[in-house]
Parts: sequence; C-alpha cells; structure tokens
Amino acid sequence: MRRCSWRIFLAVVFGCVVLGQTSVLRAQAVAPKDTGVKIDGEYGPFLPTDISVDGYQVDRLINVLHVFMIGLFVGWGLFFAFCLVKYRQRPGHRANSVLIKAKPSKYLEIAVAIFEAVLLFGFSIPVWARVKSEFPTDDPMRVRVVAEQFAWNFHYPGADKKFGKLNPKIIDLVKNPLGRMDDDPAGKDDFVSGEFHVIEGRSVVVEILSKDVIHSFFVPVLRVKQDAIPGMRIPIWFKTKEKTAGAYEIGCAQLCGNNHFSMRAVMHVDTPEQYAAWVKKVTAPPEEFKED
Repeated sequence: MRRCSWRIFLAVVFGCVVLGQTSVLRAQAVAPKDTGVKIDGEYGPFLPTDISVDGYQVDRLINVLHVFMIGLFVGWGLFFAFCLVKYRQRPGHRANSVLIKAKPSKYLEIAVAIFEAVLLFGFSIPVWARVKSEFPTDDPMRVRVVAEQFAWNFHYPGADKKFGKLNPKIIDLVKNPLGRMDDDPAGKDDFVSGEFHVIEGRSVVVEILSKDVIHSFFVPVLRVKQDAIPGMRIPIWFKTKEKTAGAYEIGCAQLCGNNHFSMRAVMHVDTPEQYAAWVKKVTAPPEEFKED
C-alpha cells in the first residue's frame, strides 16, 4: 500500500512538472520578438531616469524611506550585538527573571511611530491626493489604455477629442479588438495603436481598462503604476518634462498569466512635430495596389 501511495505521489509531481514546462514553452513560443526600438532612460543600481514633472516627489519619499530603514537596521543590529555580548552566558552570572522596564526603548518606539505618521501625512497622502484628485485643466491629451492578455492597446480620440463608444459584445480580435461602434459619430476619427505616443511637456490623462484579467500599467520613468481591472475605468494623469523626447518601456506589474513576461510596449515621447507626423502616418488610408 505504501509503495502504491508513493508511486501515485511521484506520478502527480511528474505530471505537474511536465504541464508547467509545457506551459512555459508554449508561452515562449508565442511571445513577441524584441521590438527593435532603442529604449532610453537609465536603469542602474538606483532609481531609473525620471522624466515626470511630479516624479521627484515619489523619489523623495522612496529616498527618505530607505534612509529611515537603514537607520533602523543599523541601530537595531548594534543593539542586538550589544545584548549578545552583555547578556551572554558566563560563569558567576545568572539570568534575571524579572521583566526589565526600559524607558529608552519606549521613547524610541514612540519616535518611530511619530516619524511614520509624518511620512504618511506629510509625504504620501499629499502626493496621492495630487495624482488622484487634481487632474489637469490645461487642455491635456486623452488616451485610453486597454489591457489584454498579453498586449497593450492605445485608443486615441482623434481631432474632435471625443472617444467613441465601446461595446464588448462586438469585439473581434483581428478587425475590432476594442469593440468600437461604427455608428457612433464621436468615434469616426478614433484610431488604435500598439504604441503609446505623447507630446513632451504636455499633460496626459489616461483612462485604463482591461478586457480580461487584472493587469497593471507600469511606466518606471514616469513613476506611474495603476492596476487595470475588468469592468472599471480608472483615470490617471502625468506630465513629462521638456526635452525628454525618446522611447521608454511600458510593462505589466501584475502577474496576468503564462505569457506575462512578454506584456510590454513602448512609450514614445515626441515633439509636437513628431507627434503630428505619427498621427498622419497612422491615420492615413491604406494604399491601393493596382494590377498591371
């Protein structure tokens, strides 16, 4: 009976390994190849390049937290080493079973709690409130970001600056990946791209949606990260600095399936002239080929 149980257990383990490896190989087989676009921005041992006008606030919070945690780590480490030496077992000494009432540790714990409150109310909440509540009113660009396994779709409103309606019931993965309604006048000049183009120095309001599972729109150089949740439209905004034209990486920060690692796109920060040329290229009617 024991031999039979062990055989069943080994068979189950072997089956799980085979299925997992098959899934990985299948995901690698369908993963898109490198886009060939040179990605700008530095990703060294510290924080990546910051091209957002508000990114410094996030970096400041991160740096303060790191310094604070280093101080705690070193302080508690030294205290731990002190206790190991002072209270070590040695001849002629017996352990004291009476609870020690130490005021310095109590004061330190209160100081840490106060500092954490300052971090929360003095740094974190103001940044969060500005990003979530104070949306720009300086004629921002508007883009819909629609996530799906395993790609990003970028929906632009066209010259009228109005998005057309979307109907998930008419989605066609090839002809109509977002379910755009042709009978909606506001959507006649809309267009969809697999590339994210914005204009440098101009505010951008992004409406994030998902077609299937939870994803996370992540642009490290903007310090932007927002979950894309099915059934919800979540607005966020950002503004790039002047003279930051280039190509930057977009990733998915939420495990969304076997091919999650390949869910990436490129954000192009353009000059106004570059953006106008790109829109003209994308919206141009397809060329007709005449037979001789």
